[in-house]
Amino acid sequence: MTVADTHDVRDPELPGRLLAAERDELVPLLRERPEADFGIRTCCPGWTVRHVLAHCGAALSRAVEGRFEEGVFSPESNDRDIAERDAWSLGKVIDELERGMTEAGPVIAEAGGSLDGLALGEWVHAGDVREAWGESDAYGGARLGLALELLAHLTRTRRHVAVHADLDDTDEPLLLGAPTGERPPARYLGDATTLVRLYAARPLAGTKYELAGATETELSLYG
Repeated sequence: MTVADTHDVRDPELPGRLLAAERDELVPLLRERPEADFGIRTCCPGWTVRHVLAHCGAALSRAVEGRFEEGVFSPESNDRDIAERDAWSLGKVIDELERGMTEAGPVIAEAGGSLDGLALGEWVHAGDVREAWGESDAYGGARLGLALELLAHLTRTRRHVAVHADLDDTDEPLLLGAPTGERPPARYLGDATTLVRLYAARPLAGTKYELAGATETELSLYG
C-alpha cells in the first residue's frame, strides 16, 4: 500500500467507497458469529458489540432519512438509539447496518462534507468490534488506505495540528492537519493502525510509536 499526500479538493465518493468496502468485509463476519459473541464488551465505555452495531446502524439510518434533530449524536441521543433497538433481533440490527452502509454513500456525498466524519466513524467502530473479538485486522486491513485518505482530508478541513507521518507500512509519508506557519509540523513514526488509534482516541496499550511536536490529545478527532 502506498499512501501519499492527498489534495485539498474533496472526493465526494470517498466516504461511500469506504463504507461499501467495509460492508463487504464486516457483514459476512457478523453473520457467521454466534449470538453470544455480541455480548462481549468493546473499548467504548458501557457498550457491547451489539451496542456498537446498533449505534452504527442508527447513525446511518438517520443520515439516509435526514433525521438530524437537535442533540443528535450526543451521548444521550446515542443511548436512546441503542435502547430503541434492544428488543430487535440480532438479524434486524445487522440488516439495518448493512442497509445503511449501502445507502448512506450518496447522501454523504451530497452533504458537501458535513457528514464525511460519519463514514470514518463507522469504519473505526468496525475496528472496535474486530478488536473485541480478537481479530487481527482491527483498525487496519484492506480498507486502511481509504480510511487514511479520509482521515487526512478530515484533519485538514477541521484545521487540526499539522503532522508529518512516516508510516512503517507505507512507501510514502502521510501529511495530516493544516499547517499554520506558527509551529512546525509534528512528526509521527510508527505503523498506520496505531496512527488511527491516536486520532480515534482508541486504546494504545501494546503499541509502539514516536510522536514529537504534538500531544496525543491534540491529535484526537474527539478531543
